[in-house]
Amino acid sequence: MSKKTRGLSSTSRTVKEECQIIQELRHEFRFSLTEILPYTIIKRSTFYYQTHRHEAKDNQKLLQVIKDIKQQNPGYEYRPVTDELHRRGIKINHKRVSRLMRENGLSSLMYNRQTRKYDSSIGPQGKKAKNRLNRRFNTDRPYQKMVTDVSEYRYGNMSQDEKVYLSPIKGLCSGEIVSYNISDHPTTDFVMKPLIELINKRPVLNYRMTVHSDQGIQYQTNTWRQTLKFFKACHGEQPV
Repeated sequence: MSKKTRGLSSTSRTVKEECQIIQELRHEFRFSLTEILPYTIIKRSTFYYQTHRHEAKDNQKLLQVIKDIKQQNPGYEYRPVTDELHRRGIKINHKRVSRLMRENGLSSLMYNRQTRKYDSSIGPQGKKAKNRLNRRFNTDRPYQKMVTDVSEYRYGNMSQDEKVYLSPIKGLCSGEIVSYNISDHPTTDFVMKPLIELINKRPVLNYRMTVHSDQGIQYQTNTWRQTLKFFKACHGEQPV
């Protein structure tokens, strides 16, 4: 047992000071309350009361710093906020930051219908393609296996009106982005532009091309599927 523990109980210290010493021992030496409390005059209930009382005051100061960070970076979730707190010299567990943000309505995960993240699978469902690649992403043939997706990027104040969509098509043989499109709206025409550009770039080959995507509604339309069929290309989708 450490010297600090052997001389822990003292009539010259206040209850608050003794509770602080207990906290230090728990953090520094990983002692449990069961191991420490017999050497003190502090009851378990008293320790918890003092700890929660101190934490409540500390939370108010911490909450104000978190609000300042969120005001400067509205899109920050609890992990970036925790990183910023660490940069400011405030050492704190990310779970505590997450709880404070959640309890005070500061979590960016609390999306409503107007601000939630983009999900290309939401909407009218058309015909879905088979998972032709089935995680076989390697190939030594150019233009044989292509992959595409739609991604949403927010900027500025991260509002509903401040976002753009990116639709690239990548060749798995070279890892090159063969074509892409950027737009304010994720429409079918938006994904068709890079597809037509890909088809125009593709040379005459003796094997078929497969364009692999997720199950977004743009890739289930007749326009997408019939265009691939007309140019003798296959469409594969990754199951959810």
